[in-house]
Amino acid sequence: MPVDEAVRGDLIWGTIPGVLADAVSRFDTAEAIIDEEVRVSFGDLELQVLRATRAFLAAGVERGDRVSIWAPNIHEWVIAALALQSAGAVLVPINTRFKGAEAGYVLDKSGARVLLTVGDFLDADFVSLLRDARGGPEGQLPVGGLASLERIVVLRGDPATSTTAWADFLASGEVVSEDEARSRAGQVQPDDLSDILFTSGTTGNPKGVMCTHAQALRSFRSWSEVVGLREGDRYLIVNPFFHAFGYKAGWLSCLMMGATAVPQAVFDVPEVMRRVVEERITVLPGPPTLYQSILNHPDAGSFDMSKLRLAVTGAAVIPVELIHRMERELGFETIITGYGLTEACGIATMCRYDDDPETIATTSGRAIPDVEVRINDDEGEELARGEPGEVVVRGYNVMRGYFEDPAETEATIDSDGWLHTGDIGVMDERGYVQITDRKKDMFIMGGFNAYPAEIENLMLANEKIAQVAVVGVPDQRMGEVGMAYVVLRPGEAASEDEIAKWCRDNMANYKVPRYVELVDDLPLNASGKVLKYQLRERGVARIRSIAG
Repeated sequence: MPVDEAVRGDLIWGTIPGVLADAVSRFDTAEAIIDEEVRVSFGDLELQVLRATRAFLAAGVERGDRVSIWAPNIHEWVIAALALQSAGAVLVPINTRFKGAEAGYVLDKSGARVLLTVGDFLDADFVSLLRDARGGPEGQLPVGGLASLERIVVLRGDPATSTTAWADFLASGEVVSEDEARSRAGQVQPDDLSDILFTSGTTGNPKGVMCTHAQALRSFRSWSEVVGLREGDRYLIVNPFFHAFGYKAGWLSCLMMGATAVPQAVFDVPEVMRRVVEERITVLPGPPTLYQSILNHPDAGSFDMSKLRLAVTGAAVIPVELIHRMERELGFETIITGYGLTEACGIATMCRYDDDPETIATTSGRAIPDVEVRINDDEGEELARGEPGEVVVRGYNVMRGYFEDPAETEATIDSDGWLHTGDIGVMDERGYVQITDRKKDMFIMGGFNAYPAEIENLMLANEKIAQVAVVGVPDQRMGEVGMAYVVLRPGEAASEDEIAKWCRDNMANYKVPRYVELVDDLPLNASGKVLKYQLRERGVARIRSIAG
């Protein structure tokens, strides 16, 4: 007899391999993934994942091993992720905007044994970036300093010397039987780690957030139900797979609900509009800049986007008029905003489908089912409604901790299980939360979290820089951008443009400060801490003067 939906999670959805098996039983011949000319049904997806699982077993991947993917949104990414998780390994995605040193840190810290990547993306050769950052000689893997990394597999593009092509990697799995691969997938447990997503924080070093299969599935089953994702939806996934929005609220949610995942490797407005029309897209989540870019494009009116019905956004303040324009000009029936962070498995609060435009634009919604959210004062006591304080979260979605970093874990999750987000918010009488400030100074550029401490740490690698302070300042298109105040070392000379170019060459583009200002010194308080609120005010004044 059919499984009751109310208990499906307990009976089948304990693990991601279980979700795949269940999806095949329900949706078999329906399209699971459309990647331009490549079209994969749910049944075909299972077969391709099984073959890739055999390859991981042949490569010696064991339960609990970390396997990393550094690639854009392509169908091979999904197959590789599902296969490594079926082998019992832990997925470690890497941001495609990262340079070699940034990616190398994630590989080092996670102890990844295998890296899956691409030959070229946005004019960047990831293998070369990694090799150059590690000083590896031409033709050699960058194993010096990456002691755990045993193999690099190229998913798409020409494989470099000392790497393995995806086709050859798959062929190597023929020595492992299908029964052995299925048996390994069956050994995966709900409390096993499904992924480690690296985020950044006030220390300046990325930290690996550990999440289990059960947490990911329960969180994004709730997400899918709240937003109304349903069987037969066609979901253009612009949000990157290396982020929870593109991975868990993206292709994994599609797999759970029977929707078709349509990966978009690069956000190009005409390309997105074309695919919305050609693939009859019904679901298009993304940051507010995505919708603003479409609405402001001169050719927007020439594309029939009438199939669109569901938008999910967040990560920035949203003008109420944008919500109205999305409904009026793009035809969305449902627009939902939310708030989450990687440490909360990517989701904590959400608006609901019947909320009014002002609520959607000005709040991040209320707690998802079975999760607690409240506003605390500095002593950890809950504040009255309407009073600003730190947003804290408790529930099944709170991370298992930071990978191999118990001190940071203890500093973030208190003894009562509350996750301290570092974000400042206000909760109204309905339980809806408005994020008003960021205790940890993070700013959001075009939907990407940018952490000043990490950017400052990267900039201090420039031998001409003695001190640097980075703050977020408003930007009409991107929401916020970085402004860096730089003190040069004695005897050094550099222009603001030179420092900006160095940043572009050495860090992911969303981290690169839009503005650089050379200063003689930084404002400090009595304890010697930089008064960033003064720098932020100064930056806002500069932006206004530039705007005229």
